[in-house]
Amino acid sequence: MYGDPATIRKILTELGDTWAVVGLSNNQDRAAYGVARVLQRFGKRVIPVHPKAETVHGEPGYASLADIPFKVDVVDVFVNSELAGPVADQAVAVGAEAVWFQLGVIDEAAYARTREAGLAMVMDRCPAIEIPAL
Repeated sequence: MYGDPATIRKILTELGDTWAVVGLSNNQDRAAYGVARVLQRFGKRVIPVHPKAETVHGEPGYASLADIPFKVDVVDVFVNSELAGPVADQAVAVGAEAVWFQLGVIDEAAYARTREAGLAMVMDRCPAIEIPAL
């Protein structure tokens, strides 16, 4: 299991409310769009990170994590597993407190690196499923 209940609770309730959602665009058919809306309903500020840098759910987007001019608390990753590791490394580099890999996004080496860097991490889970249960 890549996310024990205590870590899930800590990320969702203690580590801050600014979430960068990597892969979030205005495509309403993508899971990121709906998950971002759920996170907003639970009081999270959702920052879109996508090459298009679109405004989504009222928040201006950025092309990369490095382009965000303020601190992000959690980086929520909606890219395929092959691209997820570099995103986790970028999350460490920008000073995030946690990384969350969505359902189906698995990179065990990135998980280990991120945890070794001191960040909380959950992998292969969805915060939109977890947060209502809290």
